[in-house]
Amino acid sequence: MHKATYELLEDGTFYSEIPDCPGVWANATTLEACREELQDTLEGWIILGLRLGHTLPILDGEVV
Repeated sequence: MHKATYELLEDGTFYSEIPDCPGVWANATTLEACREELQDTLEGWIILGLRLGHTLPILDGEVV
């Protein structure tokens, strides 16, 4: 999660993503909710990737 980027959008919501993990993003009304949603999305992305036999990316020397 330390590779996550966060942005406050014009509508007052927060957007976050992990650039090295395609499709892992979140949008919520608070920063904390956005972090939680991003964590849930990342976990689902990892589980799905493993089930499909995908290779998970290595970030800073560690497999996601």
